Amino acid sequence: ISDAAGSLLSSFAAGIAAERQAIGAAVTQPWSNGQTEGQITKLKLIKRQMYGRAKLDLLRARLCTA
Repeated sequence: ISDAAGSLLSSFAAGIAAERQAIGAAVTQPWSNGQTEGQITKLKLIKRQMYGRAKLDLLRARLCTA
């Protein structure tokens, strides 16, 4: 981080240094948002596929069967 402080990566290095504790926790903790992110991605995919074709009732029916 100190080597990058004087280079083109100085802004990135400053952000890493400011969030060092959070980054360390993200790397060492066993928690993951993978399941949540997967569900959100699936919802967005279905919404994109149905864009302009249906209202909320059809979207709800499609999500319940997916």
